[in-house]
Amino acid sequence: MLKHLRPHVLVLIALLTVGVSGWHEVLRNGLSDLRLTWDKRQASSEIAIVAIDAHSIERIGVWPWPRALHAELLRQLMRAGAEQIAFDVDFSAPSDPPSDQAFGDALQAAGGSVLLPAFRQPAAAGAPGAVHVNRPLPQFEANAWPVLVNVTVCPDGRVRQYAFGEQLAGGLVPSMAAALTGRSFASDASFLIDFGIDPASVPTISYVDVMNGDPAKLALLKGKKVIVGGTALELGDRFSVPNGKIVSGPLLQALAAESMLQGRTLQMTSNAVTLAGVVIILMMMIMSWRRLGAFWRVLLLVATSALVEAAALWLHARYAVVLDSSLLQLAILAYLATIALDEIDFRGLLRRVAENRFQRIAMSLSDGLVCTDADGLITLWNPGAAAIFGYQADQIIGQPFRTLCVDPDDAEALFAIRDAAWVAKLAPGGSVIEFDGRRNDGEVFRVEASVSAWQGADGLQYGAILRDVSLRNREAERIRYLAEHDALTGLFNRNTLQARLTVLLSAEDALSRDMALLVIGLDGFQQINDMLGQSYGDLVLRAVADRLTAEFGGQGLVARLSGDEFAVAVSYVTVGDTVAELAEHVARLFDAPLQAGPRQHHVKVSIGVAVHPEGGRTADELLSNGHLAFCRAKAIRRGRHVIFEETIRSELEARLTLEAELALAVERNEFELFYQPQVNLLDGRAIGAEALIRWRHPVRGLVPPAAFIPVVNTSALSETVASWVLQTACRQARTWELAGTPVRIGVNLSPSQLHSGDLAAQVGSLLQDTGLSPALLELEVTEDILLHDEARALDIFKRIEALGVSIVFDDFGTGYASLSYLKKFRLDGLKIDRSFVFDLLTDADDAAIVGSTVSLSRQLGLMVIAEGIENQATADLLLRLGCEHGQGYFFGKPMPAADFERQFLMAKDAGGEGQRGAA
Repeated sequence: MLKHLRPHVLVLIALLTVGVSGWHEVLRNGLSDLRLTWDKRQASSEIAIVAIDAHSIERIGVWPWPRALHAELLRQLMRAGAEQIAFDVDFSAPSDPPSDQAFGDALQAAGGSVLLPAFRQPAAAGAPGAVHVNRPLPQFEANAWPVLVNVTVCPDGRVRQYAFGEQLAGGLVPSMAAALTGRSFASDASFLIDFGIDPASVPTISYVDVMNGDPAKLALLKGKKVIVGGTALELGDRFSVPNGKIVSGPLLQALAAESMLQGRTLQMTSNAVTLAGVVIILMMMIMSWRRLGAFWRVLLLVATSALVEAAALWLHARYAVVLDSSLLQLAILAYLATIALDEIDFRGLLRRVAENRFQRIAMSLSDGLVCTDADGLITLWNPGAAAIFGYQADQIIGQPFRTLCVDPDDAEALFAIRDAAWVAKLAPGGSVIEFDGRRNDGEVFRVEASVSAWQGADGLQYGAILRDVSLRNREAERIRYLAEHDALTGLFNRNTLQARLTVLLSAEDALSRDMALLVIGLDGFQQINDMLGQSYGDLVLRAVADRLTAEFGGQGLVARLSGDEFAVAVSYVTVGDTVAELAEHVARLFDAPLQAGPRQHHVKVSIGVAVHPEGGRTADELLSNGHLAFCRAKAIRRGRHVIFEETIRSELEARLTLEAELALAVERNEFELFYQPQVNLLDGRAIGAEALIRWRHPVRGLVPPAAFIPVVNTSALSETVASWVLQTACRQARTWELAGTPVRIGVNLSPSQLHSGDLAAQVGSLLQDTGLSPALLELEVTEDILLHDEARALDIFKRIEALGVSIVFDDFGTGYASLSYLKKFRLDGLKIDRSFVFDLLTDADDAAIVGSTVSLSRQLGLMVIAEGIENQATADLLLRLGCEHGQGYFFGKPMPAADFERQFLMAKDAGGEGQRGAA
């Protein structure tokens, strides 16, 4: 009898365990949540929400808002015809008195139709579990109804229950939903909210729309019960509800009110109903266990489960009753598991599972797996072993393991494995040994074997996992090579060079005392990549590596640092007596063309040299200083070499210091603009001015431009400073224009302005912002600005000229392609460089050049300005050569705007004559 009752006793024990532990609550919640998903409903539209949403916070300002704003909202809602208004906003603490007074007046005008929240919260201090009750301020509560807004959170973090009301401070306070719906109650009972009501169907209007008096939106609130509260994420009033949804506090209150309005205050069935259902299932299974086979019992249980859930769904939809079917379903699952266990042969199943698992693992291993019996005869041979040794399973199974060894007659190999295996029985993980193996084709190789032993059903068994160690050694060597060498050229990489150089220098022998590190870079290599492609560039790099290796591979270290940079560490006495001779020797190596694939290519190199110990005592110092010297060679002596000296690092440090000071100068507004007059050589009248930047250093005073402009133009500050110069000059020109003394201002462009951003758009925007007449702005460009991207420069100049702004070619005659630029670009004028003007009186060549330039400019319709005029005689000669405009110290040095205005513009107003020769 006990044997027949055993399945039912096990089910009962399982149910008691689950019931005591509370695990069934998870299933109960899951089933009830699923029914909410099946039974969808729409809101009644009697409840509406005025949402304090992200849009309202953005329009009105940072939360919390003054209560005067809520007062105005309350008046708007009353005018809109709202039936009842509930605020889900804390009014328990005073704010500024005028706002509190305004809100109190609005409540009084509402005539008691407003609900204000009361809620419990943990006390700040006191005994554990102490609770503090927050109620509306007395002046508010006198004209409003306090309502409870607290909700209960289930252990799984979701809100399901809602109270009709609660005892607070000796009195029964209704919940917000109960007060809104007029639901009467006499206790603090609760119900389950019907979350099958679609939250999206609850009418929601933005707070700011109500405040703006939007007629269409206000019409939606007429006759409605309105809840005002925060829905914005940043307010944090959010709750998790069934089926993975998250709703705001006001929406949760609205759904609770909708549940009451629609008669959907869900109630859970009692434990007695659940217990009765479990008893019915137990009795049904006790009666059918011996009468029905396993299939029919399973069918009966499945049908019962479906019937229970169908009844639960019907009760939920028709009578708002939630049937707790969790224990019933658990009882059914327990019986199904019991039937399955009763029908399964576990020993045979486990044995077959273990065998199948071992076979799958053995056959899927990439390593070789070999098993033998107690006599060493092979019983298992996997594909990994076949790939290593070349024997197929039918060739080797049944053969002794010694067949795999180099000497089949040497029983010592097998005994070694057997001995190792016996040890492995005591040591987890087995024992690892190596032996020489022989493949099926006779090749001998090294094998690593991890050997173990176990007691199987057929006696003692041995197993060995085999690996071809020779392959692993080759892979390790390849990885080591890739870690130490450059993948493209095969030379040492930077890390290997540094490590070997460190070892070499630590020897402190004669070789290390004469050690020189040369950093070698190809000039114009980027052009090779751009014009001929990276594949051809790689061929050039390999050819360079081959040439350096052929020359120094046997007596020094040759490495590729990065890109087109190489390094050679060698004793300079191997080539000549001096370091300079070594550097010249390396440079001459590339006089002959390189064979790069099917074609030959000529390259030039720049070389930076650091000599031990003067140029560095460690490998790090040599590499760093050699690279500094290389950068100097690239910058000033392309195609030559530079030997590191401390002055190079000092100059770099000085530049870095100057860059830091310039960055501070930008932040502190230490830059100023000076203006040098440009005059009509006929009468000395000022016709314009060139804007020139000056730096008023707080310690060094006025810093000359030559000391900082080259650094600015090659630093990250270039575009910032250039934009400031252009803006400041335009504003000053506009000031003079408004004063009735218009002056054409010339502004020097920086390369950064042309090569980054949209200069034409910037100029157009600046003219529009300042109101400056375009004819009063003149942009001066030099050849270095045009070198990099002529097509882009041409497009920008066309757009600038379309604005009415003039473009002048500065320092004309000092570059390589000035005449070609006059043809390519549409310019308005040019400035003859001071180098041609300074010796104009004494140098016939200069006079001829200036005269030709002026004549050419006239034929091209260009205005000409001569720079660097320092005396009357030079001005007169320029006038005779046809040049009518000029600037220089003879007319005036660069000066602040106030001085320029006083010396030239006021004099212009007074008598119409410039201050010729004033400076």
